[in-house]
Amino acid sequence: MSENDLSRGFRSGFVALVGWTNVGKSTLLNRMVGVKLAAVGDVAQTTRQSIHGARTVPGRGQIIFVDTPGLHNPKHRMNRAMVQATGRTIGEVDLVALVVDAARGFGPGDQRAAAQVKKSSSKSLIVLNKVDLVRPKGSLLPLMESLSGEWGFETIVPVSAKTGSGCDGLIATILDGLPPGPPLFPEDYLTDQPERVLAAEWIREKLLASTRQELPHATAVIVERWNEREDGLLDIEASILVERESQKKIVIGKEGQLLKRVGIEARAELEAFLEQRIMLRLWVRVREHWRDDEHMLQRLGLS
Repeated sequence: MSENDLSRGFRSGFVALVGWTNVGKSTLLNRMVGVKLAAVGDVAQTTRQSIHGARTVPGRGQIIFVDTPGLHNPKHRMNRAMVQATGRTIGEVDLVALVVDAARGFGPGDQRAAAQVKKSSSKSLIVLNKVDLVRPKGSLLPLMESLSGEWGFETIVPVSAKTGSGCDGLIATILDGLPPGPPLFPEDYLTDQPERVLAAEWIREKLLASTRQELPHATAVIVERWNEREDGLLDIEASILVERESQKKIVIGKEGQLLKRVGIEARAELEAFLEQRIMLRLWVRVREHWRDDEHMLQRLGLS
């Protein structure tokens, strides 16, 4: 990029999406970059590792969003690693966007997240997400005044990641807060995540949607095989990890129907994203205490 480009005010930098668990950070990331990258769900801790997603606004700037695992009370080695990774990210980025569920309000978990953000040297702002669910609408203003007065956040942006309301304004606000500089990546750069990692996360997303609250934290997905055949068919094999035989039965479902449905939904989404035909085979394997197994966490990229 030339000096003339810089003089026109081009800005670039890393922005961490941080918050207590289940506030909609992954949905916001997908909305910000304009394509699905992160798995989303209405169960806590859907996101387990940081995902980079880029948004380039021609002539204005480039934002590298970092979707982080939701802050929570860790009970396993896996969860401790997730929380530690988020803590490191907060101190390494140019700007921290603390995401709060506006419909749920500012609770104790959000207060802990805000305190951690305030301790860092990074610039910060608050994203009030899910404003489309706020009832009555007049309750939004007192919440914003509390976040500004009691917590000292100067910039608060109300948005709905689901509908897109306010998201263009959020992009403009973030760009204003980034340092001047050239693009950090090519304009067509999208994410740092390998395709097989995205595949594993999207398979897990479909599984969470089908099993709901029965076993969200006790499952993980590892892609064991990724082979493009001569006829153009992409052959993928993935293992779904659970901790107990009873959980394996839940994942498989009656006569294998639940596992089949997960496979069909995941394959359709992957074929649309990768733009090629896919053969997807899923296996369910019992690995007791995998969330505290360092070797397994390394394979999953969580340690």
